[in-house]
Amino acid sequence: MELIDGKKISSDIKKEIAAEVAEMIAAGKKQPHLAAVLVGHDGGSETYVAAKVKACEECGFKSTLIRFEDDVTEEELLATVDKLNNDADIDGFIVQLPLPKHISEQKVIEAIDYRKDVDGFHPLTLGKLFIGEHETFISCTPKGIMTILDSIKTDYVGKHAVIVGRSRIVGKPISQILLKRGATVTICHSRTKDLKAQTLKADILVVAIGKADFVTADMVKPGAVVIDVGMNRKADGKLTGDVDYAGVSEVAGYITPVPGGVGPMTITMLLKNTLTAAKEQHAK
Repeated sequence: MELIDGKKISSDIKKEIAAEVAEMIAAGKKQPHLAAVLVGHDGGSETYVAAKVKACEECGFKSTLIRFEDDVTEEELLATVDKLNNDADIDGFIVQLPLPKHISEQKVIEAIDYRKDVDGFHPLTLGKLFIGEHETFISCTPKGIMTILDSIKTDYVGKHAVIVGRSRIVGKPISQILLKRGATVTICHSRTKDLKAQTLKADILVVAIGKADFVTADMVKPGAVVIDVGMNRKADGKLTGDVDYAGVSEVAGYITPVPGGVGPMTITMLLKNTLTAAKEQHAK
């Protein structure tokens, strides 16, 4: 078994991004600018946004954090999105999810200018991905997964990829990318019958179901590449993924740890998308 060190891959990519940004600034080009909108004080969102701000500093980006309390109105939030859409200094921005129940997440996502949609959630962005057009922002977690798979020189053509989880953030987009690369893809979810029979077929197994240690060693094909997207906190405070790492690592050919696997890659891919947006804005 070989452990895939997402933290190292992420660090190497951030160094490349930082070098490119330094060259851009030295050439008199605009410093890339990423903004984040945070509503409320959700612990996970706070941690994630703080990590994004830190990553911006490491890579030489300008970053802006806009905060609202939980009682912000939908109209106020949409007005902020409109302002960011029309701010020429902002290359890309995100509205951190989840949002309070009185705000329509879909309405907010659709209000974002797709050219600044560095999270890759806009319907137009996802539609382009579905038809196989890669001149688009691929959402950050799937993009990070593919970067991890490419780092171990994964052969996709004719391989069976099984995705456990059908969210629009991970499951659906990663399935489309793997199809494009030539894999045969099966998407499983909470209502899949005999899930074990499906996962045992996987040469590439991506697990994003949100259940701690859900996938066990007897569900994994020997030698498979296992990508664990889960992030769950146990009663003792320790983080664990959706895969039983101790058991599955005895069977898998490659596996990502939690923490230190997919997580760091997600933030790094956000920076890559923002850099792309900045270069496109400058080209105009």
